[in-house]
Amino acid sequence: MIDPIIILIALAGGLVSRALGLPALIGYLAAGFILHETNIQAGELLHELANLGVTLLLFTIGLKLSPGELLKPKVWGTTLIHMAAMQLFFMGVLWLAGALMPGLGLSLNEWLVLAFALTFSSTVFVIQVLQERGEMSSRHANLAIGILVIQDLAAVLFLSATKGTMPPPEALGLLLLWPLRRPITQLMEKAGHGELFTLFGLALALGGASLFELVGIKGDLGALVIGGLLAGTQKSKELYRNLMNFKDLFLVGFFLTIGLDGWPREEVFILALVLGALATVKVALYFPLMTLFHAAPRTALLSASMMGNFSEFGLVVVAVAATTGWIGGEWASAVSLAIATSFVLSSPLSKRAHQLYRRYHDFWLRFESDKVQAQRPDTSGARIIVLGMGNIGTGAYDAIAETRGYEVLGVDLNDRKLAEHARKHRRVVMADASDPDFWHQINLQEVELVLLALTHHQENMLVGGLLQDLGYSGRMSAVVRFSEEARELEKRGFSTFNLYAQAGAGFADHAVAQLSDREG
Repeated sequence: MIDPIIILIALAGGLVSRALGLPALIGYLAAGFILHETNIQAGELLHELANLGVTLLLFTIGLKLSPGELLKPKVWGTTLIHMAAMQLFFMGVLWLAGALMPGLGLSLNEWLVLAFALTFSSTVFVIQVLQERGEMSSRHANLAIGILVIQDLAAVLFLSATKGTMPPPEALGLLLLWPLRRPITQLMEKAGHGELFTLFGLALALGGASLFELVGIKGDLGALVIGGLLAGTQKSKELYRNLMNFKDLFLVGFFLTIGLDGWPREEVFILALVLGALATVKVALYFPLMTLFHAAPRTALLSASMMGNFSEFGLVVVAVAATTGWIGGEWASAVSLAIATSFVLSSPLSKRAHQLYRRYHDFWLRFESDKVQAQRPDTSGARIIVLGMGNIGTGAYDAIAETRGYEVLGVDLNDRKLAEHARKHRRVVMADASDPDFWHQINLQEVELVLLALTHHQENMLVGGLLQDLGYSGRMSAVVRFSEEARELEKRGFSTFNLYAQAGAGFADHAVAQLSDREG
Protein backbone atom coordinates (compact mmCIF):
# COMPACT_ATOMS: atom_id res chain seq x y z
CA MET A 1 0.00 0.00 0.00
CA ILE A 2 1.22 3.52 -0.83
CA ASP A 3 1.43 5.73 2.24
CA PRO A 4 -0.47 9.06 1.86
CA ILE A 5 2.73 10.79 3.02
CA ILE A 6 4.41 9.64 -0.20
CA ILE A 7 1.68 11.28 -2.28
CA LEU A 8 1.89 14.50 -0.25
CA ILE A 9 5.70 14.69 -0.55
CA ALA A 10 5.48 14.03 -4.31
CA LEU A 11 2.82 16.74 -4.65
CA ALA A 12 4.90 19.23 -2.67
CA GLY A 13 7.98 18.45 -4.74
CA GLY A 14 6.10 18.95 -7.99
CA LEU A 15 4.57 22.25 -6.85
CA VAL A 16 7.92 23.65 -5.65
CA SER A 17 9.61 22.61 -8.88
CA ARG A 18 6.89 24.23 -10.99
CA ALA A 19 7.10 27.41 -8.89
CA LEU A 20 10.84 27.57 -9.64
CA GLY A 21 10.13 27.34 -13.37
CA LEU A 22 11.37 23.73 -13.63
CA PRO A 23 9.46 20.69 -14.93
CA ALA A 24 7.42 18.98 -12.20
CA LEU A 25 9.36 15.74 -12.76
CA ILE A 26 12.44 17.26 -11.10
CA GLY A 27 10.36 17.81 -7.98
CA TYR A 28 9.28 14.16 -8.07
CA LEU A 29 12.93 13.08 -8.28
CA ALA A 30 13.79 15.23 -5.26
CA ALA A 31 10.81 13.78 -3.42
CA GLY A 32 12.20 10.29 -4.02
CA PHE A 33 15.52 11.16 -2.37
CA ILE A 34 13.69 12.82 0.54
CA LEU A 35 11.61 9.68 1.02
CA HIS A 36 14.78 7.61 1.06
CA GLU A 37 16.21 9.77 3.85
CA THR A 38 13.03 9.40 5.93
CA ASN A 39 13.19 5.59 5.60
CA ILE A 40 9.63 5.45 4.28
CA GLN A 41 9.08 2.16 2.47
CA ALA A 42 6.97 2.51 -0.64
CA GLY A 43 6.48 -1.19 -1.34
CA GLU A 44 6.07 -3.05 -4.61
CA LEU A 45 2.94 -1.19 -5.70
CA LEU A 46 4.89 2.00 -6.41
CA HIS A 47 7.32 0.04 -8.59
CA GLU A 48 4.41 -1.56 -10.42
CA LEU A 49 2.90 1.86 -11.08
CA ALA A 50 6.29 3.08 -12.31
CA ASN A 51 6.54 0.17 -14.75
CA LEU A 52 2.99 0.81 -15.90
CA GLY A 53 3.84 4.46 -16.49
CA VAL A 54 6.80 3.56 -18.73
CA THR A 55 4.65 1.04 -20.64
CA LEU A 56 1.93 3.64 -21.24
CA LEU A 57 4.58 6.18 -22.23
CA LEU A 58 5.86 3.93 -25.00
CA PHE A 59 2.31 3.03 -26.08
CA THR A 60 1.38 6.72 -26.42
CA ILE A 61 4.63 7.38 -28.32
CA GLY A 62 3.62 4.58 -30.67
CA LEU A 63 0.23 6.22 -31.23
CA LYS A 64 2.04 9.32 -32.52
CA LEU A 65 4.64 7.35 -34.46
CA SER A 66 5.31 7.89 -38.15
CA PRO A 67 7.44 5.13 -39.74
CA GLY A 68 8.38 7.53 -42.51
CA GLU A 69 9.93 9.84 -39.92
CA LEU A 70 12.18 7.07 -38.52
CA LEU A 71 13.50 6.24 -41.99
CA LYS A 72 14.81 9.76 -42.55
CA PRO A 73 18.64 9.97 -42.44
CA LYS A 74 18.50 12.90 -40.01
CA VAL A 75 16.78 10.55 -37.54
CA TRP A 76 18.58 7.21 -37.84
CA GLY A 77 21.88 8.72 -39.02
CA THR A 78 22.03 11.17 -36.11
CA THR A 79 21.09 8.42 -33.64
CA LEU A 80 23.64 5.82 -34.68
CA ILE A 81 26.59 8.22 -34.99
CA HIS A 82 25.71 9.96 -31.72
CA MET A 83 25.40 6.71 -29.77
CA ALA A 84 28.74 5.44 -31.11
CA ALA A 85 30.50 8.70 -30.25
CA MET A 86 28.97 8.86 -26.76
CA GLN A 87 29.95 5.23 -26.11
CA LEU A 88 33.60 6.10 -26.77
CA PHE A 89 33.38 9.38 -24.85
CA PHE A 90 31.94 7.89 -21.66
CA MET A 91 34.29 4.90 -21.81
CA GLY A 92 37.12 7.43 -21.81
CA VAL A 93 35.57 9.30 -18.87
CA LEU A 94 35.16 6.07 -16.87
CA TRP A 95 38.73 4.99 -17.66
CA LEU A 96 40.01 8.38 -16.43
CA ALA A 97 37.82 8.14 -13.31
CA GLY A 98 39.21 4.68 -12.58
CA ALA A 99 42.76 6.00 -12.91
CA LEU A 100 42.10 8.94 -10.58
CA MET A 101 40.02 6.96 -8.06
CA PRO A 102 41.35 3.39 -7.86
CA GLY A 103 38.73 2.60 -5.23
CA LEU A 104 36.10 2.48 -7.93
CA GLY A 105 37.43 -0.86 -9.11
CA LEU A 106 35.91 -0.62 -12.58
CA SER A 107 36.37 -3.59 -14.91
CA LEU A 108 36.25 -3.53 -18.72
CA ASN A 109 32.74 -5.05 -18.68
CA GLU A 110 31.55 -2.29 -16.37
CA TRP A 111 33.07 0.36 -18.62
CA LEU A 112 31.22 -1.05 -21.61
CA VAL A 113 27.84 -1.47 -19.90
CA LEU A 114 27.89 1.87 -18.08
CA ALA A 115 28.99 3.79 -21.17
CA PHE A 116 26.25 2.10 -23.21
CA ALA A 117 23.63 3.00 -20.58
CA LEU A 118 24.76 6.64 -20.68
CA THR A 119 24.36 6.98 -24.46
CA PHE A 120 20.56 7.21 -24.21
CA SER A 121 18.63 10.43 -23.71
CA SER A 122 15.45 10.50 -21.66
CA THR A 123 12.18 9.88 -23.48
CA VAL A 124 10.24 10.71 -20.32
CA PHE A 125 11.97 14.08 -19.85
CA VAL A 126 11.54 15.12 -23.49
CA ILE A 127 7.86 14.14 -23.65
CA GLN A 128 7.13 15.97 -20.39
CA VAL A 129 8.83 19.15 -21.63
CA LEU A 130 7.06 19.02 -25.01
CA GLN A 131 3.67 18.50 -23.40
CA GLU A 132 4.12 21.35 -20.93
CA ARG A 133 4.98 23.69 -23.82
CA GLY A 134 2.28 22.35 -26.15
CA GLU A 135 4.91 21.47 -28.79
CA MET A 136 4.09 17.81 -29.39
CA SER A 137 3.15 18.51 -33.03
CA SER A 138 6.25 20.54 -33.89
CA ARG A 139 9.10 19.55 -36.19
CA HIS A 140 11.62 19.46 -33.37
CA ALA A 141 9.29 17.16 -31.43
CA ASN A 142 9.09 14.76 -34.38
CA LEU A 143 12.87 14.74 -34.76
CA ALA A 144 13.59 14.29 -31.05
CA ILE A 145 10.98 11.54 -30.60
CA GLY A 146 12.24 9.71 -33.69
CA ILE A 147 15.79 9.66 -32.30
CA LEU A 148 14.57 8.56 -28.88
CA VAL A 149 12.49 5.73 -30.34
CA ILE A 150 15.54 4.31 -32.16
CA GLN A 151 17.55 4.61 -28.94
CA ASP A 152 14.79 2.80 -27.05
CA LEU A 153 14.84 0.03 -29.64
CA ALA A 154 18.61 -0.34 -29.10
CA ALA A 155 17.99 -0.64 -25.35
CA VAL A 156 15.35 -3.30 -25.93
CA LEU A 157 17.75 -5.28 -28.13
CA PHE A 158 20.35 -5.14 -25.36
CA LEU A 159 17.84 -6.30 -22.77
CA SER A 160 16.91 -9.21 -25.02
CA ALA A 161 20.60 -10.09 -25.38
CA THR A 162 21.03 -10.26 -21.58
CA LYS A 163 18.76 -13.28 -21.55
CA GLY A 164 21.45 -15.12 -23.49
CA THR A 165 18.93 -16.54 -25.94
CA MET A 166 17.30 -15.45 -29.14
CA PRO A 167 13.51 -15.05 -29.19
CA PRO A 168 11.81 -18.39 -29.94
CA PRO A 169 10.44 -19.17 -33.44
CA GLU A 170 6.92 -18.34 -32.33
CA ALA A 171 8.01 -14.71 -32.11
CA LEU A 172 7.60 -14.63 -35.89
CA GLY A 173 3.88 -14.89 -35.23
CA LEU A 174 3.97 -11.25 -34.15
CA LEU A 175 4.05 -10.38 -37.85
CA LEU A 176 0.38 -11.40 -37.91
CA LEU A 177 -0.43 -8.31 -35.86
CA TRP A 178 -0.44 -6.11 -38.96
CA PRO A 179 -3.56 -7.71 -40.55
CA LEU A 180 -5.30 -7.13 -37.20
CA ARG A 181 -4.97 -3.36 -37.54
CA ARG A 182 -8.31 -2.91 -39.27
CA PRO A 183 -10.34 -5.16 -36.90
CA ILE A 184 -8.80 -3.40 -33.88
CA THR A 185 -9.62 0.07 -35.24
CA GLN A 186 -13.19 -1.09 -35.92
CA LEU A 187 -13.46 -2.26 -32.30
CA MET A 188 -12.14 1.14 -31.20
CA GLU A 189 -14.97 2.76 -33.14
CA LYS A 190 -17.49 0.52 -31.37
CA ALA A 191 -16.02 1.46 -27.97
CA GLY A 192 -17.34 5.01 -28.28
CA HIS A 193 -15.69 7.92 -26.47
CA GLY A 194 -16.11 7.29 -22.75
CA GLU A 195 -14.60 5.04 -20.10
CA LEU A 196 -14.99 1.92 -22.29
CA PHE A 197 -12.78 3.50 -24.93
CA THR A 198 -10.12 4.42 -22.35
CA LEU A 199 -10.27 0.92 -20.88
CA PHE A 200 -9.85 -0.50 -24.37
CA GLY A 201 -6.67 1.57 -24.78
CA LEU A 202 -5.24 0.37 -21.47
CA ALA A 203 -6.00 -3.22 -22.48
CA LEU A 204 -4.17 -2.74 -25.79
CA ALA A 205 -1.07 -1.28 -24.08
CA LEU A 206 -0.84 -3.91 -21.34
CA GLY A 207 -1.96 -6.74 -23.61
CA GLY A 208 0.67 -5.84 -26.21
CA ALA A 209 3.38 -5.75 -23.53
CA SER A 210 2.29 -9.15 -22.16
CA LEU A 211 2.12 -10.68 -25.64
CA PHE A 212 5.71 -9.70 -26.42
CA GLU A 213 6.88 -10.96 -23.01
CA LEU A 214 5.32 -14.35 -23.79
CA VAL A 215 7.56 -14.76 -26.84
CA GLY A 216 10.73 -13.62 -25.06
CA ILE A 217 10.80 -9.97 -26.19
CA LYS A 218 10.81 -6.98 -23.85
CA GLY A 219 7.22 -6.00 -23.10
CA ASP A 220 7.85 -2.25 -23.44
CA LEU A 221 8.69 -2.82 -27.09
CA GLY A 222 5.35 -4.57 -27.45
CA ALA A 223 3.51 -1.51 -26.14
CA LEU A 224 5.43 0.68 -28.59
CA VAL A 225 4.67 -1.63 -31.54
CA ILE A 226 0.97 -1.94 -30.75
CA GLY A 227 0.71 1.83 -30.45
CA GLY A 228 2.55 2.26 -33.74
CA LEU A 229 0.20 -0.25 -35.36
CA LEU A 230 -2.74 2.06 -34.64
CA ALA A 231 -0.98 5.34 -35.47
CA GLY A 232 -2.42 7.64 -38.10
CA THR A 233 -6.12 7.08 -37.38
CA GLN A 234 -8.54 9.59 -35.88
CA LYS A 235 -9.30 7.27 -32.98
CA SER A 236 -5.60 6.92 -32.17
CA LYS A 237 -5.44 10.69 -31.64
CA GLU A 238 -8.42 10.53 -29.29
CA LEU A 239 -6.93 7.56 -27.44
CA TYR A 240 -3.65 9.46 -27.05
CA ARG A 241 -5.47 12.34 -25.36
CA ASN A 242 -7.44 9.99 -23.09
CA LEU A 243 -4.36 8.11 -21.87
CA MET A 244 -2.08 11.08 -21.30
CA ASN A 245 -3.27 11.84 -17.77
CA PHE A 246 -3.05 8.18 -16.76
CA LYS A 247 0.46 7.96 -18.13
CA ASP A 248 1.59 11.14 -16.38
CA LEU A 249 0.12 10.00 -13.06
CA PHE A 250 1.82 6.59 -13.19
CA LEU A 251 5.13 8.16 -14.21
CA VAL A 252 5.20 10.02 -10.89
CA GLY A 253 5.87 6.59 -9.39
CA PHE A 254 8.77 6.12 -11.80
CA PHE A 255 10.50 9.33 -10.74
CA LEU A 256 9.95 8.56 -7.07
CA THR A 257 11.55 5.12 -7.42
CA ILE A 258 14.73 6.66 -8.88
CA GLY A 259 15.30 8.63 -5.69
CA LEU A 260 14.13 5.82 -3.43
CA ASP A 261 17.03 3.65 -4.58
CA GLY A 262 19.22 5.74 -2.28
CA TRP A 263 22.79 7.04 -2.33
CA PRO A 264 25.93 5.22 -3.53
CA ARG A 265 29.28 5.24 -1.67
CA GLU A 266 31.42 8.40 -1.74
CA GLU A 267 33.62 7.67 -4.78
CA VAL A 268 30.67 6.49 -6.84
CA PHE A 269 28.61 9.45 -5.62
CA ILE A 270 31.23 11.92 -6.91
CA LEU A 271 31.50 10.09 -10.22
CA ALA A 272 27.69 10.11 -10.60
CA LEU A 273 27.58 13.90 -10.17
CA VAL A 274 30.39 14.35 -12.73
CA LEU A 275 28.63 12.08 -15.20
CA GLY A 276 25.36 13.98 -14.68
CA ALA A 277 27.11 17.23 -15.52
CA LEU A 278 28.78 15.70 -18.59
CA ALA A 279 25.39 14.77 -20.04
CA THR A 280 25.23 18.31 -21.46
CA VAL A 281 28.04 17.30 -23.85
CA LYS A 282 25.39 15.41 -25.79
CA VAL A 283 23.81 18.67 -26.93
CA ALA A 284 27.08 19.83 -28.49
CA LEU A 285 27.14 16.71 -30.68
CA TYR A 286 23.42 16.39 -31.43
CA PHE A 287 23.22 19.83 -33.02
CA PRO A 288 25.97 19.50 -35.68
CA LEU A 289 24.88 15.96 -36.55
CA MET A 290 21.28 17.03 -37.09
CA THR A 291 22.26 19.95 -39.29
CA LEU A 292 24.71 17.72 -41.18
CA PHE A 293 21.72 15.54 -42.10
CA HIS A 294 19.78 18.64 -43.27
CA ALA A 295 17.69 19.48 -40.24
CA ALA A 296 16.90 23.19 -40.00
CA PRO A 297 19.14 24.92 -37.40
CA ARG A 298 16.18 25.89 -35.22
CA THR A 299 14.76 22.36 -35.33
CA ALA A 300 18.18 20.96 -34.46
CA LEU A 301 18.76 23.38 -31.58
CA LEU A 302 15.36 22.85 -29.97
CA SER A 303 15.62 19.07 -30.34
CA ALA A 304 19.20 18.89 -29.06
CA SER A 305 18.55 21.18 -26.08
CA MET A 306 16.02 18.72 -24.66
CA MET A 307 18.29 15.67 -24.97
CA GLY A 308 21.30 16.72 -22.89
CA ASN A 309 20.42 14.17 -20.22
CA PHE A 310 20.45 10.46 -19.38
CA SER A 311 17.61 8.05 -19.87
CA GLU A 312 15.39 5.99 -17.63
CA PHE A 313 16.20 3.11 -20.00
CA GLY A 314 19.86 3.48 -19.04
CA LEU A 315 18.81 2.68 -15.50
CA VAL A 316 16.92 -0.39 -16.71
CA VAL A 317 19.98 -1.51 -18.70
CA VAL A 318 22.23 -1.24 -15.62
CA ALA A 319 19.71 -2.97 -13.36
CA VAL A 320 19.32 -5.91 -15.74
CA ALA A 321 23.09 -6.12 -16.30
CA ALA A 322 23.54 -6.27 -12.51
CA THR A 323 21.25 -9.30 -12.30
CA THR A 324 23.42 -11.12 -14.85
CA GLY A 325 26.63 -10.27 -12.96
CA TRP A 326 27.99 -8.03 -15.70
CA ILE A 327 28.15 -5.06 -13.34
CA GLY A 328 28.01 -4.36 -9.59
CA GLY A 329 24.62 -3.70 -8.01
CA GLU A 330 25.58 -0.30 -6.56
CA TRP A 331 25.88 1.18 -10.05
CA ALA A 332 22.08 1.28 -10.35
CA SER A 333 21.90 3.93 -7.61
CA ALA A 334 24.85 5.76 -9.20
CA VAL A 335 23.09 5.92 -12.56
CA SER A 336 19.91 7.05 -10.76
CA LEU A 337 21.81 10.00 -9.28
CA ALA A 338 23.45 10.78 -12.63
CA ILE A 339 20.00 10.79 -14.28
CA ALA A 340 18.60 13.13 -11.62
CA THR A 341 21.60 15.48 -11.97
CA SER A 342 21.29 15.51 -15.77
CA PHE A 343 17.59 16.38 -15.51
CA VAL A 344 18.28 19.34 -13.23
CA LEU A 345 21.00 20.70 -15.55
CA SER A 346 19.11 19.95 -18.76
CA SER A 347 15.93 21.74 -17.73
CA PRO A 348 17.20 25.37 -17.82
CA LEU A 349 18.89 24.79 -21.18
CA SER A 350 15.77 23.33 -22.78
CA LYS A 351 13.69 26.13 -21.30
CA ARG A 352 15.90 28.85 -22.80
CA ALA A 353 16.30 27.23 -26.23
CA HIS A 354 13.77 29.49 -27.99
CA GLN A 355 15.37 32.57 -26.47
CA LEU A 356 18.87 31.41 -27.45
CA TYR A 357 17.80 30.86 -31.05
CA ARG A 358 16.27 34.32 -31.35
CA ARG A 359 19.20 36.07 -29.67
CA TYR A 360 21.89 34.37 -31.80
CA HIS A 361 19.76 33.88 -34.89
CA ASP A 362 22.47 34.83 -37.42
CA PHE A 363 24.97 32.46 -35.82
CA TRP A 364 22.66 29.43 -35.98
CA LEU A 365 21.79 30.15 -39.62
CA ARG A 366 25.43 29.52 -40.56
CA PHE A 367 24.67 25.83 -40.11
CA GLU A 368 21.70 25.85 -42.51
CA SER A 369 22.17 23.61 -45.54
CA ASP A 370 21.21 24.53 -49.12
CA LYS A 371 18.59 21.77 -49.04
CA VAL A 372 16.80 23.42 -46.11
CA GLN A 373 16.87 26.81 -47.84
CA ALA A 374 15.29 25.29 -50.97
CA GLN A 375 12.38 23.93 -48.93
CA ARG A 376 11.11 27.30 -47.71
CA PRO A 377 7.43 27.73 -48.64
CA ASP A 378 5.97 30.43 -50.89
CA THR A 379 4.17 32.99 -48.71
CA SER A 380 4.00 35.89 -51.17
CA GLY A 381 0.91 38.07 -51.05
CA ALA A 382 -0.40 36.69 -47.75
CA ARG A 383 -2.66 39.16 -45.93
CA ILE A 384 -4.60 36.78 -43.68
CA ILE A 385 -2.85 33.78 -42.12
CA VAL A 386 -4.61 30.82 -40.51
CA LEU A 387 -2.33 28.84 -38.18
CA GLY A 388 -3.50 25.25 -37.71
CA MET A 389 -5.60 23.75 -40.49
CA GLY A 390 -7.69 21.30 -38.51
CA ASN A 391 -11.48 21.42 -38.61
CA ILE A 392 -11.68 24.86 -36.98
CA GLY A 393 -8.87 26.42 -38.99
CA THR A 394 -10.16 24.94 -42.24
CA GLY A 395 -13.66 26.29 -41.59
CA ALA A 396 -12.25 29.77 -40.97
CA TYR A 397 -10.04 29.53 -44.05
CA ASP A 398 -12.93 28.54 -46.34
CA ALA A 399 -15.18 31.31 -45.02
CA ILE A 400 -12.56 34.03 -45.54
CA ALA A 401 -11.24 32.66 -48.84
CA GLU A 402 -14.66 33.16 -50.44
CA THR A 403 -13.99 36.91 -50.50
CA ARG A 404 -10.19 37.19 -50.11
CA GLY A 405 -9.02 34.24 -52.23
CA TYR A 406 -5.24 34.01 -52.70
CA GLU A 407 -4.61 36.50 -49.89
CA VAL A 408 -5.52 33.82 -47.32
CA LEU A 409 -2.69 31.46 -46.33
CA GLY A 410 -3.09 28.30 -44.24
CA VAL A 411 -0.18 26.91 -42.21
CA ASP A 412 0.13 23.35 -40.88
CA LEU A 413 2.78 20.69 -40.24
CA ASN A 414 0.74 17.57 -41.03
CA ASP A 415 1.69 15.88 -44.34
CA ARG A 416 -1.66 14.15 -44.72
CA LYS A 417 -3.59 17.35 -44.09
CA LEU A 418 -1.43 19.19 -46.59
CA ALA A 419 -2.19 16.68 -49.35
CA GLU A 420 -5.94 16.91 -48.64
CA HIS A 421 -5.90 20.72 -48.71
CA ALA A 422 -3.93 20.71 -51.97
CA ARG A 423 -6.52 18.37 -53.51
CA LYS A 424 -9.22 20.87 -52.56
CA HIS A 425 -7.18 23.77 -53.99
CA ARG A 426 -6.59 25.52 -50.69
CA ARG A 427 -3.41 27.57 -50.34
CA VAL A 428 -1.77 25.78 -47.43
CA VAL A 429 1.98 25.55 -46.74
CA MET A 430 3.96 23.26 -44.45
CA ALA A 431 5.70 25.30 -41.78
CA ASP A 432 6.18 25.54 -38.02
CA ALA A 433 4.27 28.58 -36.79
CA SER A 434 6.63 28.94 -33.81
CA ASP A 435 9.67 29.23 -36.12
CA PRO A 436 11.01 32.82 -36.42
CA ASP A 437 12.60 31.89 -39.77
CA PHE A 438 9.15 31.29 -41.24
CA TRP A 439 7.96 34.74 -40.18
CA HIS A 440 11.14 36.46 -41.37
CA GLN A 441 10.18 35.64 -44.96
CA ILE A 442 6.77 37.32 -44.55
CA ASN A 443 6.25 41.09 -44.69
CA LEU A 444 4.37 41.42 -41.39
CA GLN A 445 3.45 45.04 -42.20
CA GLU A 446 1.16 43.74 -44.95
CA VAL A 447 -0.55 41.09 -42.80
CA GLU A 448 -3.97 42.24 -41.59
CA LEU A 449 -5.04 39.29 -39.45
CA VAL A 450 -3.53 36.15 -37.90
CA LEU A 451 -5.92 33.43 -36.74
CA LEU A 452 -4.46 31.12 -34.09
CA ALA A 453 -6.22 27.76 -34.33
CA LEU A 454 -3.39 25.62 -32.98
CA THR A 455 -3.92 22.48 -30.91
CA HIS A 456 -2.80 23.74 -27.51
CA HIS A 457 -3.19 27.00 -25.61
CA GLN A 458 0.56 27.00 -24.93
CA GLU A 459 1.20 26.94 -28.69
CA ASN A 460 -1.13 29.90 -29.24
CA MET A 461 0.65 31.82 -26.47
CA LEU A 462 4.10 30.97 -27.84
CA VAL A 463 3.30 31.97 -31.43
CA GLY A 464 1.39 35.09 -30.40
CA GLY A 465 4.28 36.23 -28.22
CA LEU A 466 6.74 35.54 -31.04
CA LEU A 467 4.75 37.68 -33.49
CA GLN A 468 4.65 40.55 -31.02
CA ASP A 469 8.40 40.25 -30.44
CA LEU A 470 8.93 40.44 -34.20
CA GLY A 471 7.02 43.71 -34.36
CA TYR A 472 3.66 42.53 -35.71
CA SER A 473 1.01 45.11 -34.80
CA GLY A 474 -1.97 43.75 -36.72
CA ARG A 475 -4.94 41.87 -35.34
CA MET A 476 -4.70 38.40 -33.79
CA SER A 477 -7.56 36.13 -32.88
CA ALA A 478 -7.21 32.80 -31.06
CA VAL A 479 -9.42 29.78 -30.44
CA VAL A 480 -9.64 28.89 -26.73
CA ARG A 481 -11.46 26.21 -24.75
CA PHE A 482 -11.47 27.67 -21.25
CA SER A 483 -12.19 31.10 -19.79
CA GLU A 484 -8.78 31.35 -18.09
CA GLU A 485 -7.11 30.83 -21.47
CA ALA A 486 -9.22 33.63 -22.93
CA ARG A 487 -8.26 36.00 -20.10
CA GLU A 488 -4.55 35.24 -20.53
CA LEU A 489 -4.67 35.95 -24.27
CA GLU A 490 -6.88 39.02 -23.97
CA LYS A 491 -4.36 40.58 -21.56
CA ARG A 492 -1.91 40.44 -24.46
CA GLY A 493 -4.33 42.18 -26.79
CA PHE A 494 -5.68 39.14 -28.67
CA SER A 495 -9.34 38.65 -29.46
CA THR A 496 -10.59 35.17 -28.56
CA PHE A 497 -13.26 32.71 -29.63
CA ASN A 498 -14.26 30.33 -26.84
CA LEU A 499 -14.97 27.08 -28.60
CA TYR A 500 -17.21 25.76 -25.82
CA ALA A 501 -18.93 28.93 -24.63
CA GLN A 502 -19.66 30.33 -28.10
CA ALA A 503 -20.51 27.05 -29.79
CA GLY A 504 -24.07 27.40 -28.48
CA ALA A 505 -24.50 30.72 -30.25
CA GLY A 506 -23.23 29.19 -33.47
CA PHE A 507 -25.63 26.27 -33.07
CA ALA A 508 -28.50 28.71 -32.48
CA ASP A 509 -27.62 30.59 -35.69
CA HIS A 510 -27.63 27.28 -37.52
CA ALA A 511 -31.07 26.42 -36.07
CA VAL A 512 -32.50 29.82 -37.10
CA ALA A 513 -31.13 29.32 -40.62
CA GLN A 514 -32.79 25.90 -40.79
CA LEU A 515 -36.14 27.37 -39.70
CA SER A 516 -35.83 30.15 -42.28
CA ASP A 517 -35.16 27.62 -45.04
CA ARG A 518 -38.15 25.57 -43.94
CA GLU A 519 -40.48 28.60 -43.88
CA GLY A 520 -39.21 29.66 -47.28
